[in-house]
Amino acid sequence: MANEIFDRETLLDLTVNMIPLFIIAFFIVAFAAFPLFGRGDLLAMAVQYGLLLVPFVALAALTYVSGKAIAGDEKRSAVFLQGQATVDEPTELHEYEEQAEQAAVDDGNDDDGPAELESGDDESTRTDDETAQTDDETTQN
Repeated sequence: MANEIFDRETLLDLTVNMIPLFIIAFFIVAFAAFPLFGRGDLLAMAVQYGLLLVPFVALAALTYVSGKAIAGDEKRSAVFLQGQATVDEPTELHEYEEQAEQAAVDDGNDDDGPAELESGDDESTRTDDETAQTDDETTQN
């Protein structure tokens, strides 16, 4: 799958800029549908739309440039899982994704549920619940 410029995380980062863009766009449409100063006063309409369009264009350009910068920085530098940046020897995001894909391939299924333990597995690979169940069975016999 090709990497997109604006992936999900980048769009979440840019919502602080998109919300004001939608608000300004709403007022542009509202003032076009219901003119405050009438249609005859061109100077008042020019000032009114200028005060809306100039910030709209500037904010749209700023949002696009910052989106490209955020996406480019994520490609160039290491991206860690949340809370992992200050941990000694942290796992980078791409390493974690590769490990998860490899584990899914090794299991032979695509679900993320726990794999069934075979009877030949040693006790160190069993979960606490399975160990407790095995202990209960041996004490009952």
